[in-house]
Amino acid sequence: MTAPVFILTSDTLEPAGAAARAVAGDVLTLTGPEARHAVSVRRLRTGERVDLVDGAGLRLVCEAMRPGAPAVREGPGWPDRSDHSGPGRPGGPDRRGRPDRPDRPRRSGGSDRLTVRVLERVEEPEPPVRLALVQAPAKGGRDEQAVETATEVGVDLVVPWRAGRCVSVWSGPRAARGRARWEATAREAAKQARRARVPRVESDRSTRELAAWVRGVTDAGGAVLVLHEEAGTPIGAAALPEPGDGRAPVLAVVVGPEGGIGEEEVAALEGAGARVLGALVVAAAPPPRRGAERVPGPHPPAVSAGGDRGARCPASEPDMV
Repeated sequence: MTAPVFILTSDTLEPAGAAARAVAGDVLTLTGPEARHAVSVRRLRTGERVDLVDGAGLRLVCEAMRPGAPAVREGPGWPDRSDHSGPGRPGGPDRRGRPDRPDRPRRSGGSDRLTVRVLERVEEPEPPVRLALVQAPAKGGRDEQAVETATEVGVDLVVPWRAGRCVSVWSGPRAARGRARWEATAREAAKQARRARVPRVESDRSTRELAAWVRGVTDAGGAVLVLHEEAGTPIGAAALPEPGDGRAPVLAVVVGPEGGIGEEEVAALEGAGARVLGALVVAAAPPPRRGAERVPGPHPPAVSAGGDRGARCPASEPDMV
């Protein structure tokens, strides 16, 4: 079974500052929503493996422990818990009369605490090339889907772009809420992909601000690829950045809104050093109909840039358009 991944912060790991110096054999306690999800939703059992990551490359390979008896509430209206075999005590049934489960990690102080023992400390190196997604907000959650997919692929940076033809407009409090949704999406996608690095979602940028960012990326040896439906150069023709000494160049992909990228926006990004590329279209002839002479060889399904399955090429072998 694949070990689940939970994200730790300096505020949710005890003792304080333990992540920076944790080694094999240390006992740590994870608190907060991540611990609550591990104990109450995932219901980790004692001895199960769990990975704690800090989102910046640190991975602590751990095993769940039995932290001890849950907290006992005392005072008027609460029953006497001095009998250690009574409900809520180790070895006895819970308050609903169910038998004790010694294989379940107990919550010390509530359901938002999980105690683990560190088995291994792994510090993953930075990638030689940093991947970035420049995404325009879109309707219907399609932008969040793009952030999720990009995170699972390995993107390290997400830049929201307020393009001129955006149907979903980010401004004021709406921009803050949109960025928060993207950050939550990136966190959950990173956990699902078992990544030790969580992409950083930057503040939204206008076209002018994005052009300045593109200039900085290209001047540092990176590359910015703008996807455009009318571009004549295929994606495969793009020159990728080469890792340098002591630096990780950025390879960014710019995805426009539903209404497309305007001509002025294309010109501004190209002027800053970006390359405008089109989709790579692969098409193949369909198998002949029943009764017709069959052409030997495989017949993969046709694919077009616009998703039109009716677009076909007359040749039996795939062509690059």
